[in-house]
Amino acid sequence: MTTVRTRTKFDTQQLRADLRTARLDATIALLVTLAVFGWLYYRVADGTSPTIAVMPDLADPGRYWMYWMCQAFGWTGLLWAWITVVLGLLRSSHSPRWLPVPQHSIEKWHRATSLTTIGLMFVHAAWLFAEFVRDYSATAGTAESVWRAFVDTFVPSAYPSGTGKVAIFIGLLALYLAIPLGLAFYSRRWLRPAIWRALHASIIVVYALSVWHTLLYGTNVWYDGRFRTLVWILQLPIAALVLYRLTNLPPSRQRTRATIVLRSVAALIVLGFIAIVCAAVLSGHDGGRTLGVAGMGLNVTRTNIWWGLVIFLVAVALSVVRARQIRRRATVTGRVVPSELR
Repeated sequence: MTTVRTRTKFDTQQLRADLRTARLDATIALLVTLAVFGWLYYRVADGTSPTIAVMPDLADPGRYWMYWMCQAFGWTGLLWAWITVVLGLLRSSHSPRWLPVPQHSIEKWHRATSLTTIGLMFVHAAWLFAEFVRDYSATAGTAESVWRAFVDTFVPSAYPSGTGKVAIFIGLLALYLAIPLGLAFYSRRWLRPAIWRALHASIIVVYALSVWHTLLYGTNVWYDGRFRTLVWILQLPIAALVLYRLTNLPPSRQRTRATIVLRSVAALIVLGFIAIVCAAVLSGHDGGRTLGVAGMGLNVTRTNIWWGLVIFLVAVALSVVRARQIRRRATVTGRVVPSELR
């Protein structure tokens, strides 16, 4: 009797196990969020928050506590995104000898922190939605307030004014891309690991969007030069790990000319990014806002972002197609297919 193995489209058993693992991680994230909320609340009450220099109406922390809760979840979400990206890069790297923690433990932590990050991102948006509902209800009925808040919070490119026209749009793209790209792990057997890896590799762009969203719309760092610089410095370990990942190809991977060229170009881009961050940190000029100085207008439009999204999706699709072609070519020629391509 022959046993037929079926590949489920979504591994709910593994997801439930990872959610159980993530409970402790999420609890820690919640405690960190509450601490950040207390810090933000205190700074507003003390009159030292840079946000009230931009939006003096928010100087009443008791009335606008939902806005500050939104900010707190946003900062914790960015921190957890940083943690999970670092863990993911360590896990996907070619077994660095200097790593004292076994790879299976890193992978377990990576999956748990990924789920926590997605949750933090959603709750961050939910608190903004709640604040919008409260704000709009002063001049409109409940149904209209809820609808307007939903559109402004969760519909890409819908927020109508100021920096938020671009910043909220970028944040929503990060959220909506993080969910399928992050949860694709649980469909890796159905998708085939080669396709899943091609999809999952693109999640570094989601992290970049999250950082961009924070620096563009995080009012707490607009005039906090040292704190804003710290955010940039924290990107250096990620850039270094990406560079390590690009320059250390596992022995099982095929070193085709296209692979070498693409990795070399990507490595040069990462090196350029590291140089820019170092120059910004050393000079003290990172392009952020300066108190008392009128800033430049937005140099990125919503149309630019839509085009960028199209280019990103096309690049991901091409990466998936290439992964399938490599696997098919290896199968046709009778060569052993590496485990990551099966």
